[in-house]
Amino acid sequence: MIADMDSLKVGLVGLGNVGGGTLQILIENKEQLAHKLGIPVDVAMLCSRSVHRRKLPAGAESIARTTDWREVVAHPEIDVVAELIGGTGVASEVIEAALANGKAGVTANKELMAKRGVDLWQKASESGRPLAMEASVAGGIPIHTVLREGIVGDRIEAMAGILNGTCNFILTEMEKAGRGFDEVLAEAQQLGYAEADPSADVDGYDARSKLAILAALAFGCRVPVEDIYVEGIRRVSDVDFSYAAQLRHTIRLLCVARLSSEGLALSVRPTLLPKSAILASVSGSYNAVWVKGAYGSDTFYYGRGAGPLPTGVAVVSDIVHAGRELLSCRQNRVSPYSFRQLSAYRPAPPESFKQP
Repeated sequence: MIADMDSLKVGLVGLGNVGGGTLQILIENKEQLAHKLGIPVDVAMLCSRSVHRRKLPAGAESIARTTDWREVVAHPEIDVVAELIGGTGVASEVIEAALANGKAGVTANKELMAKRGVDLWQKASESGRPLAMEASVAGGIPIHTVLREGIVGDRIEAMAGILNGTCNFILTEMEKAGRGFDEVLAEAQQLGYAEADPSADVDGYDARSKLAILAALAFGCRVPVEDIYVEGIRRVSDVDFSYAAQLRHTIRLLCVARLSSEGLALSVRPTLLPKSAILASVSGSYNAVWVKGAYGSDTFYYGRGAGPLPTGVAVVSDIVHAGRELLSCRQNRVSPYSFRQLSAYRPAPPESFKQP
């Protein structure tokens, strides 16, 4: 449909940590991105509430700016709109309007994609434009691509992951220094690892959204995010780590999915892990995902789970992916959820659940 375009023009909506990292990569890595895509990737417009007083990286001074996202999605020359603002209100409007205006959509928004991803995918299919969401889970780890394409030949039986860097930083600091939850949380907030209101992270809701997305990719079912059992880390104490150490175990906030004949068991909760387990060695703000396939057995994916540049890499990779589909005129060649259609979620009874 746009096979004859001479450059890929991008509009960024949101210039927070992720948006800033994305912009930096698009500017600094412009030459190599052009070699990979075959045409230049140009940032055509930037949008945020503070865009006119924000200091931009060198090379971004001449880019058009606006405080109104509607100008981005209506811009006739923009091919890809990247939504990087978060939430489910305005963010949803941005993606829907972009698709309706013939733009490809890219998002890093795990909450939006966990709750409305399938509906947005349907709108993307109807509009004939790609929708990409790699950055919505695990920052710089390309776990979507792994599940959607890398091991698509396998049948996933179980999956476990550390998907929230804030919680992992808090738990590993508590274990290392014998400090209490409140003290380490305050430090995490000072370092920028935790928000002023840390509820989404420490109560497990951020990780729950990510697990819902991964479950759709791995098992081909549409999971209502509110149906996933969730328990945060507020009640974990330094005493718990002392007892865990006596058992040669540690504690991590673990996202677990396990498929059985009774259904799919999903949970997010603090979990005792043997020190010998590979996930037990994941420390600080890193993320990791372990996947067990029926044929390929165990695979493991590890890396930065957050941060402007690791997450920005995922966003830029999605922008290039969208560009390739636009150039090839084969929109949604690969479903963002791996499966062409998602089935209904069949939860396993709680009593059947066990660690993979």
